[in-house]
Amino acid sequence: MAPIVDIEELARGVRDGSRTAVSRAITLVESSKTEHRALARELLVDLTADAGGAARVGISGVPGVGKSTFIEALGSYLVDKGHKVGVLTVDPSSVRTGGSVLADKTRMATLSANPNAYIRPSPSAGTLGGVARATAQAITILEAAGFDVVLVETVGVGQSEVTVAGMVDTFLLLTIARTGDQLQGIKKGILEIADVITVNKADGDRATEAQATAKELAGALRLVYAVSKQAGGGATSWVPPVLTCSALEGTDIDTVWQRIGRHREFLGVRGLADKRANQQLEFTWALVRDELEQRLRNNEVVATLRVAIREAVLSGELPAVNAADQILAAYDSTRDEKPSSG
Repeated sequence: MAPIVDIEELARGVRDGSRTAVSRAITLVESSKTEHRALARELLVDLTADAGGAARVGISGVPGVGKSTFIEALGSYLVDKGHKVGVLTVDPSSVRTGGSVLADKTRMATLSANPNAYIRPSPSAGTLGGVARATAQAITILEAAGFDVVLVETVGVGQSEVTVAGMVDTFLLLTIARTGDQLQGIKKGILEIADVITVNKADGDRATEAQATAKELAGALRLVYAVSKQAGGGATSWVPPVLTCSALEGTDIDTVWQRIGRHREFLGVRGLADKRANQQLEFTWALVRDELEQRLRNNEVVATLRVAIREAVLSGELPAVNAADQILAAYDSTRDEKPSSG
């Protein structure tokens, strides 16, 4: 039988900055077990008043751009400046494999060994929504533990970028110089959600190419934001700066952090508060969707239909829309049988 979690003691350990307590708390919010989710809500209510003070930065980029090296360089720079840095990852591949495949602590060996840094791989939460829920709640835990900078990494695959942008103050897109079309593979949608863009690996004989890529990206951004302005975006919109750096050599990492700070200054106290409030509203509905999915998955009546519906859909006997209606009708029938608790 699993030991009973003392939420008051766990919350006290988190506030005291105990790494063991932080790890246990994040494990609790990652869990999909019903009893653990209830305890996690109790813990988060206890810690919320102590959270909210960190600079939240999302970092995205396709595999190969050097995110791990960049995060280690940025994190090391920040701890040297007296900051406490937490690193969380959102890895959509963990949804399929059942765990983080990134080996984050191995990739960031120097930073992970620093007592003022904490690195946590993404959870195997079953869905991207579950991963996002756990990550957003882990931010609260790290802030309550005294981490004043939280870096949230995504591997840059599909919806994960938008998900991370919805839980941070500043979203940084990391890229590298490419041969041929410099914009190949960079989606317009990512340019629209990025607050800072940095071309990494600007070292050695690649430095000139990195500068050229930055110039081309800056031109693309001017077009994107010119269209936005014509559509009513206004002249006061933040236009993402395009920077270059070498995470390997540690050059211009300070400039990247300075621009992140300028973006926070641009938002201002009110703007940052409004942004986080809107994120909380979106997160509310994300939690509702995640909870409904959990309830649907765990419903016994639905479970009894699953095999038959699967076979009928695969054989072509049952259209997907009818299959969905049957599943929802089965779920609704169990709800109708129970008296209202409200």
